[in-house]
Amino acid sequence: MQWIVIGVVAIILIYVIVAYNGLVKLRNWVKESWSQIDVQLKRRHDLIPNLLETVKGYAKHEKETLAKVIQARNGLISGSPSERVEADSQLQGALKSVFALGESYPDLKADQNFVALQEELANTENKVAYSRQLYNKTVAEYNTKRESFPTNMIAGMFNFKAEQLLVTPEAEKEVPKITF
Repeated sequence: MQWIVIGVVAIILIYVIVAYNGLVKLRNWVKESWSQIDVQLKRRHDLIPNLLETVKGYAKHEKETLAKVIQARNGLISGSPSERVEADSQLQGALKSVFALGESYPDLKADQNFVALQEELANTENKVAYSRQLYNKTVAEYNTKRESFPTNMIAGMFNFKAEQLLVTPEAEKEVPKITF
């Protein structure tokens, strides 16, 4: 009888250790996937001054558009993840305005620096989108494990907190209006 009790206690202890380590691994993956987003946002942050310098030479009277980009860019580097995602959303809108300037200024559209920077930012946008998908997948996996029985008891005992998914702001969900 004593061996049975010892065996049951050992199995429970092993399960607690395995479940705890699984939660720690997933929590660290969440942090790592956020850092991937952070790296791409920093990359975009660093590319924008070069883009703006290229545009300034062609569109001197478009100061308001350029000021919006600078203001949104500054919000990328500091703040909580949700504040940074909001700044990222504002920056995407402001960058669309800058790229629209290329249509208004044929010389700018033909400038190799502008084209190269535009392509580099497009690549960065793709990497940001992929990183967001990875982050949300990782958060969903972590939260599912954290909330599933019996791991939820271990998560509660060791104070594992739920992580928030990145959501698309309502303004970005609207279908763009195209007029000819």
